[in-house]
Amino acid sequence: MRSDMNESQRTFWKKYIAKARLDMSYAAYTKVPVSWKDENAVCPFNRLYCIREGEGYVRIGDQTYYPKPGELYLLPAGSDQAYGTISEDTFGKYWCHFTAKIGDLDLFQILQTSPFIPLKDPEAFQLQFDQLIAYAKSDELTSEFRINAILLEFIAAYIEQSEVVKLNIASTPTFEKMNSVLQYMEQHIAENVSVDTLSRIAHYHPNYFINAFKQFTGYSPIQYMNHLRSEKAKDYLTTTELNVSQIADMLGMELSYFSRMFREQTGFKPTAFRELKPKIPADFSAH
Repeated sequence: MRSDMNESQRTFWKKYIAKARLDMSYAAYTKVPVSWKDENAVCPFNRLYCIREGEGYVRIGDQTYYPKPGELYLLPAGSDQAYGTISEDTFGKYWCHFTAKIGDLDLFQILQTSPFIPLKDPEAFQLQFDQLIAYAKSDELTSEFRINAILLEFIAAYIEQSEVVKLNIASTPTFEKMNSVLQYMEQHIAENVSVDTLSRIAHYHPNYFINAFKQFTGYSPIQYMNHLRSEKAKDYLTTTELNVSQIADMLGMELSYFSRMFREQTGFKPTAFRELKPKIPADFSAH
């Protein structure tokens, strides 16, 4: 993910992308026929292709690829997708179709990754895919949990092993506006920032802004500001010798309100939290 983020921004985006709601529609292993070919303009779902044998092509947007055995391809939702055969030695492939939504956005609109990764352990991956296929056919009450767990493992591994991972914060106008609001809140963390001020930054009516903000972040504006303050407070508690009263002052909060807010956010009193982790030595924190 972007290296120019500070710690609180990174924490937010880690939690934000983890809100993706998964829904798998198909999973199978197929030795495709020679007639296997199709084009899908702005496909509404993601495709995962794990190539086991044979040859063919896939196209994502205007780029054409010729997958090899042991490679895992992701054809992201919202992209123009095409695929087909190039000989009688056709693909034998594990595949699945799924959506991964955060609100109205597709996860891989927000997070841009490499088009494919080489699998570190193809046999282990194929065993997992066999489990995925079995759970897709299962009537067990917990089968959807199992499907989501495997898909999440696939997605996490794919992101971690991608050569390129970019956060596309301009994927929609709403996304860009809300990112500007989040940056403003972080820059004014010690101030009493009003909803009117934030709604003007987003160019929304205040009532609409509150709903849009909560849909985007999962928090109300005050809840998100308190989240930012508790993250900053945790940093102060573990890397400085500032006392709790000084930390509250630096965050623009009354001591009693700060202590209550911190406990609500973390489950710990500030002094108890300080005891959880060893403090960074002063000569390190100064650099």
